[in-house]
Amino acid sequence: MSAHSRLSTALTDGALPFTDGPVTVMRPPLTYDVGALPRDHVMIQHTFKPDCAGWEGAGYDVATDVRAAKMAIVVLPRAKALARSMISAACRTAEVIVVDGTKTDGIDSLFKACRKVLGHVPSITKAHGRIFWFPATDAFADWAAPAPATGAHGYVTTAGVFSDGAIDKGSQLLADSLPAKLPGRMADLGAGWGFLAGPVLDKEGVKSLDLIEAEALSLECARQNVSDPRAQFLWEDATQYAPDTAYEGIVMNPPFHVGRSADPSLGRSFIASAAKMLAGHGKLWMVANRHLPYEQALSDAFRNVDIIAQNNAFKVFHATRPQR
Repeated sequence: MSAHSRLSTALTDGALPFTDGPVTVMRPPLTYDVGALPRDHVMIQHTFKPDCAGWEGAGYDVATDVRAAKMAIVVLPRAKALARSMISAACRTAEVIVVDGTKTDGIDSLFKACRKVLGHVPSITKAHGRIFWFPATDAFADWAAPAPATGAHGYVTTAGVFSDGAIDKGSQLLADSLPAKLPGRMADLGAGWGFLAGPVLDKEGVKSLDLIEAEALSLECARQNVSDPRAQFLWEDATQYAPDTAYEGIVMNPPFHVGRSADPSLGRSFIASAAKMLAGHGKLWMVANRHLPYEQALSDAFRNVDIIAQNNAFKVFHATRPQR
């Protein structure tokens, strides 16, 4: 049984009273069922481009910011700090706060933390998870995420972005493996908070770099980390984006998780998309975890594929002559 059944159960059984008015659903995946809510009351809040596009395509109002509402439903993300900041934001903008999530994403520990502050909190456990709710309160004001700030690694990051506390070791290996000269028109697919931009822009020959990133939280950090005027910041899904002019070179460290589940097909989609974005003479530099089976996808998309660096955790590929 899927996670959405908890919301349906809470509403249809009457345990969670529905107050007529706007409902903000915060960061729901496309699989999250809002069918128990009046459709014209629902507003989706999200910062991840593919989910934003999916909800918009389904006809829902979508915004990246959290707007005022009668009820806010926090769909629990993996990142603990982000989850807490979402609850704090919900309390500032809504009257009733609902939190829905699975055990593997930490719903039980969050429930205990809320009960410690509020006392009794009604909840329903179902489908390997829990949904609970409470009236808005200022008791969680200190859970608000701090503004993006420079970490020990010297870069600006924030709650909920990939590798927020340290430079990703795969990205570092890719940066160290780049040649002294790169093509003029470059792109970084899945650019995150912008680590690779510095090493790329430092290379001879680079005239422009498009940082393509689907998570708006990450892209905002990248804007603060990269001040070079040759850099452009694009809030786009790298697996769907089609540039007006083909790129001459692409670097990427593609994601391979959807939630907590490893999904190599995501990396394969990045590879196929990179091949489509590149000019016929274009080149790809890509890093991946050693255990991920990307060789076939690379061979399908490019005529020439070489491993140019590797260690016990990662492989760096160089691919040329993209196949259409």
